[in-house]
Amino acid sequence: MLTSEFEYYLPPECIAQTPIEPRDSSRLLVFKRQTGQIEHAVFRDLGSFLYPGDLLILNETRVIPARLYARKPTGGKVELLLLHRDENDPSGSALTWEALVGGKGLTAGKRLILEDGLQAEILAVLEGSRRLVRFSEPVENHLARVGHTPLPPYIHTPLANPERYQTVYARQPGSVAAPTAGLHFTPQLMDTLRSQGIRFATVTLHVGLDTFAPITEASPDEHKIHTEWCQVPPETADLVNQSKAAGGRVIAVGTTSVRTLESAASGDQQLTDVGHPVSQSFSLRPYTGPTSLYILPGYTFRLVDAMITNFHLPKSTLIMLVSAFAGRETVLNAYQEAVRAGYRFYSFGDAMLIL
Repeated sequence: MLTSEFEYYLPPECIAQTPIEPRDSSRLLVFKRQTGQIEHAVFRDLGSFLYPGDLLILNETRVIPARLYARKPTGGKVELLLLHRDENDPSGSALTWEALVGGKGLTAGKRLILEDGLQAEILAVLEGSRRLVRFSEPVENHLARVGHTPLPPYIHTPLANPERYQTVYARQPGSVAAPTAGLHFTPQLMDTLRSQGIRFATVTLHVGLDTFAPITEASPDEHKIHTEWCQVPPETADLVNQSKAAGGRVIAVGTTSVRTLESAASGDQQLTDVGHPVSQSFSLRPYTGPTSLYILPGYTFRLVDAMITNFHLPKSTLIMLVSAFAGRETVLNAYQEAVRAGYRFYSFGDAMLIL
């Protein structure tokens, strides 16, 4: 398997620059794995493809305003993008973060001055522009005043309302990128689905930028996926087990929900060598902790029966996850059809339902 096998051509005009209004008016490409059939719909019609007893799993993470601007004591400008808190900080102070830092001469020991009386020091130089940064006080207390919402680099149009880069059910701050498959839901649509007997449950996975980074290695097996924090609470595990026992489908909203569920099911182990289905007596247990689960074609899914997802970048871990679920050739053919039909791609783009 080669990384180049997950390449496809996307005309630049297909990249959505702004979110569509209302949220649920985005288009929905429905792909049925058993028949290979493709249908075109609108997201608000999602209930037409679901059944009573289906369980939708939502990632309720919330994007933090993780982009910060600072200056060096000499006056030079610096930009920081927080990635995640350093859980291994020996001081236990929760002041240390891993961040992407843009600027010149940012070696260990360099001090930075931010707004709101906040200061920081570069503790260590990591790979590329990554740095370990220690703040003078908890940075979370300042983000509402000095932080900016980080948008993906392919979006060039400023976002008028930062809440449009949040799902309507976002509750747990911690992500530097949105779980974009959930951006299509509205409270009204969710109420309509509930009235049809469709249930919802929540998980949390705090999304890091590495999830979206293209794979640069010749083989996907050589790529190292970075660790993210996730949680399957007890009430969600109970609902999943009830749905499975009753014959209902577990439908993950977004690749982050897929990885969270599969991490809990597998103990965060790769299952690419597992060649048999999981026993019907399998029971999901609650899980809280790190995940570095890397899903490639050949993986055996333990829990997820269907998924809702956006259209992903070429050669990314996300398109590989979707290909593991639906097949590489069929996914790329569906993407070709989406381009032909004028779908909008990436974070603010349209959605795909894979059944």
